[in-house]
Amino acid sequence: MGFFDRFLSKSNPAESQPAPAEPSASGGGVLPQLVTARERLEAKDLPGALAIYEQVLASAGDRADVLVTISGDLGVTGHVQQIVELVAPRYDAERHGPATGLNLVQAYLALRQADAAQHVLDILFALQRPELEDRLHGFSNAIAELIHTGARPVDHAPAAAEGAEAPKVNFVSLSRPIWSYGLESLSTQILPAKGEKLRRVAFTQLALLGVPDLDELMARPETDEGRLTRAIPLWLAETFYFSAHYSPIAVIGVMDRKHHVVVGAEWSMENLRQLAETTEGGLDYIFTGALKVTGGDHELVLRVFEVKKFRERKTIKLRWTPATADSELTQLHEHIRSFMEWSPESSGLTYSPPSHPAAWLATLGSSLSLFLADKELLAREQLVLPSAVVNSAAEQAVGSEAASLAWLTLSAAARRHGLVGPLAEIQLRPTPLVKQAREALG
Repeated sequence: MGFFDRFLSKSNPAESQPAPAEPSASGGGVLPQLVTARERLEAKDLPGALAIYEQVLASAGDRADVLVTISGDLGVTGHVQQIVELVAPRYDAERHGPATGLNLVQAYLALRQADAAQHVLDILFALQRPELEDRLHGFSNAIAELIHTGARPVDHAPAAAEGAEAPKVNFVSLSRPIWSYGLESLSTQILPAKGEKLRRVAFTQLALLGVPDLDELMARPETDEGRLTRAIPLWLAETFYFSAHYSPIAVIGVMDRKHHVVVGAEWSMENLRQLAETTEGGLDYIFTGALKVTGGDHELVLRVFEVKKFRERKTIKLRWTPATADSELTQLHEHIRSFMEWSPESSGLTYSPPSHPAAWLATLGSSLSLFLADKELLAREQLVLPSAVVNSAAEQAVGSEAASLAWLTLSAAARRHGLVGPLAEIQLRPTPLVKQAREALG
């Protein structure tokens, strides 16, 4: 998936309000029409929006800003088939630039039309824009995966054109470590007092490559691979929360307040712009990337974007097996901290990187699912808490105050949702803060 319905940018996802992206078209009577069309889409009036788009395209269909706005607004509201029908016949890369082309590639990928996606991608490569090459290669890999899996094109029923409601993807932002939710009464002791003039950084949910049927995967309860695409940005955001120079958020998707989102392609530059524009206070950096899992072997690509110039600052690639996971992930963590000039906060609890990152990631991913279920953003039947995750979280708990707090909030949420029975006493970090947290959670 490459299109997102809206971003929720407040600190508490359950209280956040949708922040619609502003259309980029301007001048004459076109902008008000595009704004009205977007409002129709938000009101689930697809026929009304399409009627306006037809009028706009008849008079201004050769304008680059018009095409990118229409394709973007249709995309973020889930109407990818209409992008192909309205925008593709009018798109000329030389006149209209790459932004609309990137939206078209994503639309074709969402519809699993590999040949059409490849055709537009070839046109974009022919523009010879060096700043786009990494992004285009990412789409090339996604097309190759689509061909390899042999997934059939999506069959869009006529009801979609008759105003049937499209599934809605909400991306919510978490501005604090996931294990700190539920311990608000101890926030001043747990969380550092952030200063001013901080660098704002977002860590986005990773794409999961090599999945033949994203819809089928998303309908199922959480998988280990899907959990990892959410846990890695949570881990990095947590790390930077305890840095003196950063104000981080983790950006995670949910579908229709029912189940997790699995993203099938890396975020496009247009997606990143929308995230930056709809995040309160703006952003300085965005981390995005993709994960591929084959028989236990993991391949990770992370990209660091500088928002001011919207350029890719760094690409990080990593591979690991179950046997090498902790050592490779530890090196990744060290490398990112060094590259971003991370330094620790002097207030709040003392942060220390986990000694077993793979287990810590499982704890964070499961904690997120329980938190989303508490906020009624995830259906109860989607919850899965493997015994291996519970056991590893218990084993880690004595290692640090953060690990003890994570165990306490995880086990408390698991009991609330009836996922575990009575749990044996485990050894926690013997500090006053941990004792207070245990009492607060009951």
